[in-house]
Amino acid sequence: MSLPYLIQLAQTIQSGLSKYPPDRWDRHREFLLAQQCSDGGFRGREGDSDLYYTGFAVRALTLIDGLTAELLLQLDGYLRTEIDRTYSPVDVLNWIACAVAVEMAGGPALLSDDVKTRDWLERVFADLDQLRCEDGGYAKGPEGKLGSTYQTFLVVMTHDLLARPIENQQAIVDFMFDRQRDDGGFVEIAPMKRSGTNPTAAAVATLKLFNAVDSALIADVRDFLKDVEQDDGGIAANTRIPFGDVLSTFTALVAKRDLNLDPGGLLFSAQDFVKQGLEFPTGGFRAALWDEQADVEYTYYALGVLGLTAAIQQ
Repeated sequence: MSLPYLIQLAQTIQSGLSKYPPDRWDRHREFLLAQQCSDGGFRGREGDSDLYYTGFAVRALTLIDGLTAELLLQLDGYLRTEIDRTYSPVDVLNWIACAVAVEMAGGPALLSDDVKTRDWLERVFADLDQLRCEDGGYAKGPEGKLGSTYQTFLVVMTHDLLARPIENQQAIVDFMFDRQRDDGGFVEIAPMKRSGTNPTAAAVATLKLFNAVDSALIADVRDFLKDVEQDDGGIAANTRIPFGDVLSTFTALVAKRDLNLDPGGLLFSAQDFVKQGLEFPTGGFRAALWDEQADVEYTYYALGVLGLTAAIQQ
């Protein structure tokens, strides 16, 4: 059985980052750890612990060997306190991804050893099933009537991470292709006309997981991603935005990887965009050239860009 998609992606990024000198990431590790709160979770730019940012901190620290034995125990405690407050698809995936990362790093096996967790998993997957819409996708919440490309991606990846079957995969494939537009990219919800880089990458990842990639899709996405490349070296969120951001740059590289597309000049421009424009000498990365503050989430994406581009150069 092959590894889950998200674990394979993490391993690719980690292999790329390992090509750099080990001390290259010291200040970024310190930046991430400085965002940890007393309850064991991690915060965003301000405030208290948040499962969303904890997920990105754990992913980033995994990439740069920052999960110490002490931190693993702290994360286990934090996840146990969060389990009863975790319902939405994005939080469910973050919780499960954190628990998997903790276990893979040698920490407590929260997913398999805890009865409360197993009962929660059954409830939460039943709740996710209730988000399935008539269009074949998954909505953001129980009141939603239209499937969301991103939310569907989250639900699919959550099932994949725990090797749980998902019903009627073909309906999800059809849903994704219904979100494709004439420019070759994909939109978030059906009424939208202009494709976005991030929903395109989410659709590609889902279609790849379901073995639904064909030559037409590869050509369409290649052309769309070319249209969102920017002079600053990054990738924009859509064709109306005149500047790149690290999230879109990362997801574009992931989509190119998933489709075995040649990154071309993006291989080097993306590295320069991140290293010269987004990296802080004190640690951490910002979202884009207009941003003024380092952030846990964007630090993960920046590490992802550097890891993917280095892995491709191997």
